[in-house]
Amino acid sequence: MLVLPDREAAEEAAAEAADRFGLGTAPEVVREALAGEDDAEDAQWLVVLEASATGPDPAALHALAAEYDGWLESE
Repeated sequence: MLVLPDREAAEEAAAEAADRFGLGTAPEVVREALAGEDDAEDAQWLVVLEASATGPDPAALHALAAEYDGWLESE
């Protein structure tokens, strides 16, 4: 899962992930409010990638997230 600061960055990272890693379709982008926050501005945007043995290398995912001012989060 990539965690990104805003929707635009998340959508761009999802499209780039599909292209860069040959995913076929862009991963799902979801909004997640931070725990205890009522303000709509206090949210993270997630790019959800399915884990698989043949999936993208974690280092490559980390680099992609960093390009969009985000990070890779393991579940």
